Amino acid sequence: MTSFSDFPFPEGCPNFLHHSLLLEYLRTFAEHFQLHDYIHLKTTVCSVQKHPDFTATGQWVVQTEKDGQQESAIFDAVMICSGRYAEPNLPLDSFPGIKKFKGRYLHSWEYKDETEFEGKRVLVLGAGNTGGDVAAEISRTAAKAFLSTRSGTWVLSRISVNGWPFDIAFTNRFTNSIRKLLPAGISKRMLTKIFGRWFNHENYGLIPIESSWIPLILNDELPSRILCGSVVVKPNVKEFTETSVIFDDGTVEKDIDAVIFATGYTPSFPFLEESLQSACRNNMSLYKQIFPPHLERHTLAIIGFIAVTGSIMPAVELQARWVTRVFKGSCPLPATDRLRSEIAKAKEDLRRQGIPSDKDKVRTSFIDYMDDIATCTGVKPNVPLLCLTDPKLAFEVFFGPCTSYQYRLTGPGKWKKARTTILTQWDRVLKPLKTRVIHASPKHSSFSCWLIVFGLPFLGAVLLTFKHFPLSWLPWVK
Repeated sequence: MTSFSDFPFPEGCPNFLHHSLLLEYLRTFAEHFQLHDYIHLKTTVCSVQKHPDFTATGQWVVQTEKDGQQESAIFDAVMICSGRYAEPNLPLDSFPGIKKFKGRYLHSWEYKDETEFEGKRVLVLGAGNTGGDVAAEISRTAAKAFLSTRSGTWVLSRISVNGWPFDIAFTNRFTNSIRKLLPAGISKRMLTKIFGRWFNHENYGLIPIESSWIPLILNDELPSRILCGSVVVKPNVKEFTETSVIFDDGTVEKDIDAVIFATGYTPSFPFLEESLQSACRNNMSLYKQIFPPHLERHTLAIIGFIAVTGSIMPAVELQARWVTRVFKGSCPLPATDRLRSEIAKAKEDLRRQGIPSDKDKVRTSFIDYMDDIATCTGVKPNVPLLCLTDPKLAFEVFFGPCTSYQYRLTGPGKWKKARTTILTQWDRVLKPLKTRVIHASPKHSSFSCWLIVFGLPFLGAVLLTFKHFPLSWLPWVK
């Protein structure tokens, strides 16, 4: 699910990679496509400013510094790829008493490993993916780890139905279609039922408070650490003293040695002029979360400034494929008024869902976003047409995991190995798992496949009924 669309991971790679393997993959990718000659390492971008003739040329003056030497260069277009995680967010003002706290406090960005916290009592603030990982890891050596969460979160295992990786099992067009057809209330209720199957989140102090979005993290270790007492879940912090922490529920934890702020990051583009910094402060203020709409020439793009429900790397790659075609003039953008109108519509859609567009809570559906950008690029797979021309491939594209290879089946950048790579992706999922050969492996029945095929028309009719008719007659809908 993480690989680039024309460069699959080597066979035998784990489904969830250690960071060293991901780094090796990126290095191999750069070597394969001979990118090293175009990458300037240890170079700081000092400023990106409009060329004096920007209105006519769309060019940018980029000033850089390396080894104490500054130089300027003129570029026809600029892609900013620093992403969302630029500056650590350390909201000390939101925690009264933290300045008089005598222990150590740091941002998770500074955290390296659990060894430096051996035998200590540590508080982790924030129950996002980072907070959950840090709390679970530190609890292996710490005397006690406390995890403070303001709103709670659903905790999911990487292992899904029948042992399949979670993202492989649920990131598919079939599931996505059901989600969009069902009314939002029923869809949300179904998701929370699924998320709560692993363990009772209320018993573990993790149940999320009612909100318009559904907070969730992937963490296989955290529930067991809580069960063993190595991690203790606490509510939001009310106040710090010199050595203790007072929580909103009135409880106090004494002799705290360290506090780790897993409080996220703040986007930052200090090299841009002030007007552009303001325009790019929030990704929802950009067209397709990429282009600043007010520029006379659309030669500046913000890549990776998004949060999707799936892997970031395929989304970033697809953004780059579209942006380069926009820069070349192959995919011209609409007029400025239309860009602003679509941005306003996207914000209004979020407002109707009760999600503030200026917060870091907005996570776009992976498949919806990929399909949107793919439509702009001309590479979205045509499932109905595939049903007529290649039913086997159509079945895998619709019911199988929505991997990046689907966006190499047609259009610009079409890759001849895309079809084979899609049809063999389940084999690559199992390859690193089946390290003990069992010759008498039982054969799986094809009954479930036929059930899916013949049950689809009936399921579609039911979903359309839910979508377009009042639901007051259902006993569980209030």
